[in-house]
Amino acid sequence: MIWDSHMHTNFSGDSDALPENMIEQAIQLGLPGICITDHLDYDYPDDPDLFLIDLPKYSKKISELKEQYQDRIPIHFGIELGLQPHLSEKLQTITASMPFDFVIGSSHVVHGIDPYYPHYYEGRTEKEAYEEYFSSILENLEAFSDFDAYGHIDYVVRYGPDKNKNYNYAAYAEVLDEILKTLIRIDKALEVNTAGFKYGLGHPNPCEEIISRYHELGGRLLTIGADGHAPEQIAWDFDKIPALLKSCGFDSYTVYKKRKPVFLPL
Repeated sequence: MIWDSHMHTNFSGDSDALPENMIEQAIQLGLPGICITDHLDYDYPDDPDLFLIDLPKYSKKISELKEQYQDRIPIHFGIELGLQPHLSEKLQTITASMPFDFVIGSSHVVHGIDPYYPHYYEGRTEKEAYEEYFSSILENLEAFSDFDAYGHIDYVVRYGPDKNKNYNYAAYAEVLDEILKTLIRIDKALEVNTAGFKYGLGHPNPCEEIISRYHELGGRLLTIGADGHAPEQIAWDFDKIPALLKSCGFDSYTVYKKRKPVFLPL
């Protein structure tokens, strides 16, 4: 079994799940460990408070749960930061002040709009919308690097008008290669997010072509998470992952403890 290193609880604005229920489900599934990674997105459009988090309360709760479940399952303390270039100093203060095991950096907002919403795609082609999303990742990487893995780097294809029907690595190879090369150069992991299967894409985020290309370019840091917001979403389609990642050239994946990578066999 595989660690699930991306999940949300009721500390996130889009989840009602009690942390205890997420943990109990992970135990029931026989997972070797989990990392809870609740949202922190400053300046979220339309509802700026939606993805804010009480960090001291969150830290205290996870610390208590680590102790409570120490004989049953390892629990790591994580966060998923919503990256935007103008937030870099603010986010740096957060990562420097909290004892996170694992920090995911993700692109949820592109120049003031979340691609989750249909109006992100209005007035242009789907390809132009996707290209802006990928370009914004490069902007984030230039502005901020105090994270451990970049989350779901093709998140945008979950929500586009045709989702991933016309999407493939080759169509965006230039910008995707620049993203992957930057992650490798600054020693950051690529997240394999299995919510792509949950959203009906038939592939993880990112898709296999991108994972293979990351390996081909020399990338070896790979984290795995289901991005679950409810107990039944934990370890979503994890049974597909070992063979999928092996076909992309990997024989191990990475878990972060105290911000340091630990390699585990697939």
